[in-house]
Amino acid sequence: MNFTRNPHTARSRRNNKIATYGFYALGALVMLLIFWLLFTILSKGLPQLRPEFLVKLPEEIDPGGGIGPVLFNSFYILFISLLISIPIGLGAGIYMAEYAPDNRFTGALRICVESLSSVPSIVFGLLGLAIFAEYFDIGLTIIGGGVSLALLNLPMLARVTEEAVRAVPADIREAGYALGMTKFHVIRKVVLPVALPAIVTGICLVAGRAFGESAVIILTAGLSTSGEMWDFNLFSPGETLAVHLWYVQSEAIVEDARQIADKSAAVLVFVVLLINFIFRFPLWLGNRKKGH
Repeated sequence: MNFTRNPHTARSRRNNKIATYGFYALGALVMLLIFWLLFTILSKGLPQLRPEFLVKLPEEIDPGGGIGPVLFNSFYILFISLLISIPIGLGAGIYMAEYAPDNRFTGALRICVESLSSVPSIVFGLLGLAIFAEYFDIGLTIIGGGVSLALLNLPMLARVTEEAVRAVPADIREAGYALGMTKFHVIRKVVLPVALPAIVTGICLVAGRAFGESAVIILTAGLSTSGEMWDFNLFSPGETLAVHLWYVQSEAIVEDARQIADKSAAVLVFVVLLINFIFRFPLWLGNRKKGH
């Protein structure tokens, strides 16, 4: 039997190959750009990095200062912000996906959450300044920076959680109900484990954003530290690594300001990558065990 080659099929296959090669090329280009940025930042700072740089106090005039207090403040404020934003954000996202009625009020609430996710961080900084420095009159403090960062990250975390929960197939929920499970147990035992990878991705995004944020910290935590390496006082000034990097690059008068900026940038990028690894490694380990 003779088959006549369909011109439409041949053209579709050709277009498919062109599209495939094009997307591979775009993906490779994006990967090369990312690796080039990482290499450029890390190659300038990591070779000069020494352990004492991570624990020494910053210097205002003399060269050779470190980033000890500002690095500690970065982790401390990040911990405070996540401690506030994760429970509230996850709870709000689960409520919007599972319990909230589908009406105009809920739709308007989703629009507000999405709008807040795109508001510039400087607005949340001004809000934190008005609340903590003016209304409560406690000045620029660590607690002010942590709470303001939590407010900044709440809309994004709530929206990501809602979308992750909604993406879980309805058949999985129905299977849980068929076994006699309550709605709460279906959410806790069935829905959340399936949605966990997407939720962890959202947490990684907000954690990285919080660690590298500077505008909010400048307005709510200040441009200085208490001068102590391990200061857990919530009402101490809370300059972070990102703010210190901005200050050294633009305002510092020390001789080695450029070297300090390069090393601080390398530490900042490395920590953000480390945060993503720490959050994702348990998921990767769990998936590997399930595969076996």
